[in-house]
Parts: sequence; structure tokens; C-alpha cells
Amino acid sequence: MDALVLARMQFAANITFHILFPTISIALGWLLLFFRWRWLVTHDNAWLNVYRFWTKVFALSFALGVVSGITMSFQFGTNWPGFMEKAGNVAGPLLAYEVLTAFFLEAGFLGIMLFGHGRVSERIHLMATFFVAFGTTMSAFWILALNSWMQTPAGHEIVDGVFHVTSWAEVLFNPSFPYRFTHMLIASALTCAFLLAGVSAWQLLRGSARASALLGLRTGLTLAALLIPVQIFVGDLHGLNTLEHQPQKIAAMEGVWKTVKGAPLLLFALPDDAARSNRFALAVPGLASFILTHDFAGEIKGLDAFPGAHPPVLPVFLAFRVMVGMGMLMLAVSWGGWWLARRARWQAERLPRALLWVLAAMTFSGWVATVAGWWVTEIGRQPFIVYGLLRTADVVSDVPSTMIATTLAMYITLYVALILAYVSVIKYMAEKPEQVTATDALDQVEQRKAEVLGTGARA
Repeated sequence: MDALVLARMQFAANITFHILFPTISIALGWLLLFFRWRWLVTHDNAWLNVYRFWTKVFALSFALGVVSGITMSFQFGTNWPGFMEKAGNVAGPLLAYEVLTAFFLEAGFLGIMLFGHGRVSERIHLMATFFVAFGTTMSAFWILALNSWMQTPAGHEIVDGVFHVTSWAEVLFNPSFPYRFTHMLIASALTCAFLLAGVSAWQLLRGSARASALLGLRTGLTLAALLIPVQIFVGDLHGLNTLEHQPQKIAAMEGVWKTVKGAPLLLFALPDDAARSNRFALAVPGLASFILTHDFAGEIKGLDAFPGAHPPVLPVFLAFRVMVGMGMLMLAVSWGGWWLARRARWQAERLPRALLWVLAAMTFSGWVATVAGWWVTEIGRQPFIVYGLLRTADVVSDVPSTMIATTLAMYITLYVALILAYVSVIKYMAEKPEQVTATDALDQVEQRKAEVLGTGARA
């Protein structure tokens, strides 16, 4: 296997692992702010317990996201030096802005959010939680601005093969950025919604933290039920944008080999690159054209229109169907679950155990949909690293393939171990929430002692 394929596989392994944790932390920061606000409004300790528990989950996710993000940044130099040589004038500042305006903001206030309750005022602690949430969103803003620019480049000129910025506004708000940014934020919220509902369902099955688990379950199910229809609408807009700017990606997603009017929607097929056709196709006539052009007779360009400049079809085709299929399953589970829970009046003893088991099984369903979506996005850009302007093969390093293969095996082994450890820790925390929040409880005791001693001294 040559160095180009191995380098792509290594970067794919890194981004697949890394994206799991920002997908949680982006939306979870805002959920923590909501939990914190609810406690201040209601003074119901169940909300405070929900906040404390999920703060620990946020900290764990944030730590793994930081570590894996650093590993990814090193790969720009080790595996893709040509990218930074040619596009560094665009990519470098955006990555620096992400560190300066987002990561530092998150890290600076994270300590106050984690350890400041009872040591600073309620207003300061609420503000710290807000800035952590805002920082995660700003981090997504900069990273997705860069990724979207690589998909739909704008606001630049090329001089002697090197990209130079002519308009930062056009670089940031390139044609696909609004759709990609919105799609990712909602995907993060849905990932957190099912994580919240799934972990809470597991707690109810195990009989731990019943009051706070019910609040978590209700919040997760409600959020998912509300946002999935919005995500479907945004996804449709994103697809239309992709059809306009990256038609070969759409052709690969839909398995359209030849330009055709009234393209069928393939519910299932096995694209065959050698034969340039689809095997075992199960299709609905005209539906792909209707979805993409809003016209049953609309024309969809086929892969034959892009010789030597289209992505591999099979992984893009299958990943897209995994993403959509998981989204439909999440829609059915969230709507059905919310209806059943409402019928049970959100009382733990009346909730169907089958529903709790289904939600527990769906805990990490958001990860599946997100990873599949990222594979569609990133593999669908090939063979370009900057769409239409810079090919991936032109920027790969000359590191020996054996070395890349060795480090790839090490990465995959480590990442599998870390994911298993992460899931195991979440499971342990869900089953023993009282131990997870024990430190917070001790902090409150110490605060109360200090208040009593202070009152006595003044007397």
C-alpha cells in the first residue's frame, strides 16, 4: 500500500476519533448552562445534581478532544507538509484564531466551572459556564470555517502555486460554511440529547439518581424530538448547496454513474467501480431528482462528467446511507419515546422498561451519524484537498510507507483502547453518581463550615 493511501487512512483514523469528543462538548456546554440556570430558578437540587454529573462528563470529553486535536495538528507537518506550504496563509491563521479565541477561553473558565462552585458567587460561576459553552462554539466556528473553505474555496488568489487571502470575510463565510456550521451544531446537540437520554435511561434501569435521571431523560428526549426535523430541513439545504458546488460528491452519494434526468433514489445498492454500475439496486424512480432539484424530472450530473476528478463511490455511498438511516431511527425513537414518557407522566415507575433499554442502546447513536457524515464530507472531497484547486496527492509527504503503517497501527490500537475506556468510565459514573459528585458535596460542607466560623468570629 502506497504512502498516499496510508497517510489518508491515518488522518481518517485521527479525525474519526477526534470528532467524537467535540461533538459532545460543543452542545454539552450549553446544556450545562441550561441545567445551571434551572437550578438557580427552581432551587431544585435535582437540577444541581444533573449539572454536577454532566460537568464531569464534559471535562472527560474535553480532555480527550484536546489530546486528539493536538495529534491531528502534528499530522499537517508529518504527513501533509505540502498543504501548509501551499495553503498555510489561509489555514495557519484560522487554526491560530481557534486556539487564541476559543481554546484559551474554554480552558481559562473551565477551572472555575469545575472547581469554583461554592468558592465564587453564583453569578460568576454561571458566567464561567457561559464562557466555556461559548468557547466550544467558537472553536467549532474556526475549524468549520477552514474545513468549509477547503470544500468551497473563496476569497483568495494563487501566486506561484501558493494561496494568498484577498478577503477574510469571503474565506470565513464561504459558500458552504453556513450550512456546514449549522448542520454540525445541530448534530452535536442531537448527539448530546441521545447521550443524555441514554445515560439517564441506564440510571433508571439501575435505580441510581432517580430524580436527576428523570430530568436528564426528559431534557434529552425533548431536545432530540424538537431538533431532528430541523436537522432534516438543514440537511436538505446543505444537499442543495453541495449539488451546486460539488456535484461529483452528490453523484457519488447517490450512485449516479451517468448524467440522467429523473434519477432514482437508491435505498440500497453496492456500487461497482470496475463496472461503473450498481449491483443489487433497490430504487424509487425519480425520487433522487425530486429531493435534490425539487423536480421529479430534474437532471443530476453523473460521475462520467468528472473523469479522474470524483471520489471513490462505495464508501461515500454507504456512509451517506448510514447517516440518513441513523437519523431516521433517531427520529422514530425520540418521537415515540417522548410520547410514551408523556403518557407515563414522566414518572420513573411508569416508564416502559423496553423504552429505557432502547434509549440505553441508542446512547452513542449520535456518534455513528456524525462519523458517517464526516466520512461523506471528507472522502467526498477527494481527490482534492482544496476542492478543484489542490490535489491530495500533490501535498503528501515522502515519509516511508512502512513508517506510516506502523504509526497507523499504533494510533488505531490506542484509539480503540481510549474509546473503550471512555465508555467504561461513563458507565461507571452513571451507575455510581454519588461517588462522582462526592467532591462537590465535600466542597459544600467546607463552604458551610467557613460561613459558620465566619459568623461566629464576627459575633
